[in-house]
Order: sequence, then C-alpha cells, then structure tokens
Amino acid sequence: WYMAWMGLEINTMAIIPLMAQQHHPRATEATTKYFLTQATAAAMILFASTMNAWTMGDWNINQISHPLATTTVTLALALKIGLAPMHFWLPEVLQGLNLTTGLVLSTWQKLAPFALILQISQNTNPALLTTLGVMSALVGGWGGLNQTQLRKLLAYSSIAHLGWMIIILQFMPALTLLNLTIYITMTSTMFLSLKIMASTKINSLALAWPKTPTLTTLIMLSLLSLGGLPPLTGFMPKWLILQELAKQDLPITATIMAMSALLSLFFYLR
Repeated sequence: WYMAWMGLEINTMAIIPLMAQQHHPRATEATTKYFLTQATAAAMILFASTMNAWTMGDWNINQISHPLATTTVTLALALKIGLAPMHFWLPEVLQGLNLTTGLVLSTWQKLAPFALILQISQNTNPALLTTLGVMSALVGGWGGLNQTQLRKLLAYSSIAHLGWMIIILQFMPALTLLNLTIYITMTSTMFLSLKIMASTKINSLALAWPKTPTLTTLIMLSLLSLGGLPPLTGFMPKWLILQELAKQDLPITATIMAMSALLSLFFYLR
C-alpha cells in the first residue's frame, strides 16, 4: 500500500507544474482545487491502509479485508478519479486548463487509481460500487445538459463513462478495461481535434464546418461514439455491460444506466 500511495502522490505532483504553467488566475485556481482534492484522497488512502494493517496486520493490496478500510479506500479512489458524488472538482478543474493538459488529466491520470480499484474490487462492498456507478452515470448525463463549454462537457462525459466502468467492475473486470481503453481513445481524439481547431465553446464548433470539414466530421463521429450510438465503437462496451447486468439479475440498474446514456447522447448531439 505504501508504494501504491507513493505512486499516486508522484502522479499528482508531476501534473501540477503542467497545470500551473500558464500564469492565468483560472489555471492557478484549477491547480489549487486539483491539489487539494488529490491530497485529501491520498491521505484517506494512507489512513485506510494503515488502519487495515493495524486491525488485520496485512499490508498487501489484494488482502485488504476490513470493511471500513475497503470502503474508505474505494471512496478515496473515487475522489481521485472524480466519480459522483465526489465529482464536483472535475468540471471546474478541466475548465481552467488548456486542452493538452486537460487531455492528460482526463486520460492518463485515471489509470493509476483505476489499477488500484481493479485490485481491491473483489473485496469491496458491491452495493457501494453499484451506487457509485449509477450516480456517476446520472450526474454525467444531467450535468452536461446545459453546458456550452466543451471542456466541462467532456468532464461530465468522463464522469458518466467512469460510472459505466465502475458498475460492471464487480461482475466482469475485463469489460471495465475494454471500456477504459475505448474511452481513453475517444477522449484523446476529441481533445486533440479540439486543440487543432483551438475551440473551447460549442458555438465555435458551428463555425468550423467551412474551415475544416474533415476534422468537424471526425469530432462529430467521436462525440456520437462517446455517446454510444450503435454503428460506432462506443456502443460495444455499453451493450456488453447492459447484457452482463441483465444476466446478473439487475434489470432496474440496467434500465437506469440506459436512460442516463440517453441523457448524455442528447447533449452530445447538440
């Protein structure tokens, strides 16, 4: 656990100069918010693992068994990647950054906490994971509805996708990894295309069609794919996840997830 905690800390420290490199009040504010959330999460992880070692005498990540410790660690990692209900920092922080750093933040920074979540997912309370997943999908669908800023929109899409990944984690971890890979590919496409066009608002996309038709088409397709429209790649993991949830006798959960996907599809179409 100690090494895992150290890795997460180094991960946080390394991106802070990248975030603060433009000396802009907004970038500084975003960096401060990010630093505070990540430091809180890291402290919670350290606290929980120490508590687990104290009660169970075990420092091994896979062997974490005390219910309080597992819950605390799961919540701390959820705070690290921005799952609802701990998602409030993510749109704010992304809004204050430029697109390149936003790309790093929404893809690469998710990998380390996700590896830890994968390792402890078998010992975690299933109800907790399901609640996190459903809440994130709903928040990600709802929060993005009246956004005009593309970065906040992408932040909410990230929350929704992480919800999908977390909800299937306890039944089929392989599906989670597939979803993560596809999500990272799509988000990278989106951020890099937006960076080429240097657009951060929705209305600047409307003017982009005469200038760069191919790029605009690409952006449209990757957005629809993030939303999960059937002929595109993003549909596959969602379909598999819904199928698996139905197999595990969770029809209500599956319905809620499908509805939230509809919500996010609506704001992508705009």
